[in-house]
Amino acid sequence: MKNRFIKSVLILLISSVTALNSSAQNAGAPNKVWSVSKANAWYAQHKWMTGADFMPSSAINQLEMWQADSFDPATIDKELGYAEEIGFNTMRVFLYSLAWQQDKAGFKKRVNDYLAIANKHHIKTMFVFFDDCWNADAKIGKQPAPKTGVHNSGWLQDPGNRLNNPGQVQMLQAYVTDVLTTFKHDKRILLWDLYNEPGNSKKKDASYDLLTKVFTWARAVSPDQPLSAGLWDWTFEKLNTYQALNSDIITYHDYTEEPSHRKTIQLLKTHGKPLICTEYMARTRGSRFETIMPMLKQENVGALNWGFVMGKTNTIYAWDNPIPDGSEPKEWFHDIFRKDGTAYKPEEVELIKKLNGK
Repeated sequence: MKNRFIKSVLILLISSVTALNSSAQNAGAPNKVWSVSKANAWYAQHKWMTGADFMPSSAINQLEMWQADSFDPATIDKELGYAEEIGFNTMRVFLYSLAWQQDKAGFKKRVNDYLAIANKHHIKTMFVFFDDCWNADAKIGKQPAPKTGVHNSGWLQDPGNRLNNPGQVQMLQAYVTDVLTTFKHDKRILLWDLYNEPGNSKKKDASYDLLTKVFTWARAVSPDQPLSAGLWDWTFEKLNTYQALNSDIITYHDYTEEPSHRKTIQLLKTHGKPLICTEYMARTRGSRFETIMPMLKQENVGALNWGFVMGKTNTIYAWDNPIPDGSEPKEWFHDIFRKDGTAYKPEEVELIKKLNGK
């Protein structure tokens, strides 16, 4: 593992030199990767980005969030209110292609409704298109109930196994193109995260083709907002190199303790571009608000933790440690609030508020 990590480090360092050398050529070209100077100028226009990956507590997955019958603006409004109160200014939110395919106009209206609610709470949104995590089969309609004590039992890959169906690539291209074209100038959107954890679920380099396609489709639209796909597994050398070289802003995931996480930042800073950590905070693995969030602020790295309000995603339970009777774990894995807005750990919320200047 150590040798593979060192090899990945070397590849990323070489990639960073390539990116820096090519950045001047890309400056001012709207359908090219942003230059280092453009990326840093964009980042400097924003306050330090803090927030969470957001799924309303009433939704088990992306389809339940976005389908017409289960879209829940009242809960979204209430829970984004909790975010505003502690100074969060950014939320990362997963879209879903089947919800668009089922009802294109309605889906985009609901996206706009979400953005209006978030904007009311002074929150920018980072939207995610594709995802290789958890369940590979998705069906339109009523979503399953959560499995007792199981982390993210209903979360859906997108497109998952549907990628093997005829016409899926064309549908996915139409989906990405339509959504980006509709919202390409929307100032309420901070960034487009094109693909969450490509290669997960043992796919590895099999996800490379779709990863390159979604960047190509997005560049063709040329939205005002930057494009990215977060690095997350340092052994995925081919995917990591492509993601780093083709992202306007470098985003990444890190659930390790502070010394290891800081090394990740030091490595990724060699690209010269701003960094946003779009997933961290897993208490039982040593990734905690009190150790990681102050370090991210010190390093001027955006800080978005996984999980916000405990709910149907069951992310208070650890990835690999289900609790069959559904009792509350001794220590929550993710999440900050109970449904009524009570903090799981008041001292964490006080720290978050302090770091956010609240």
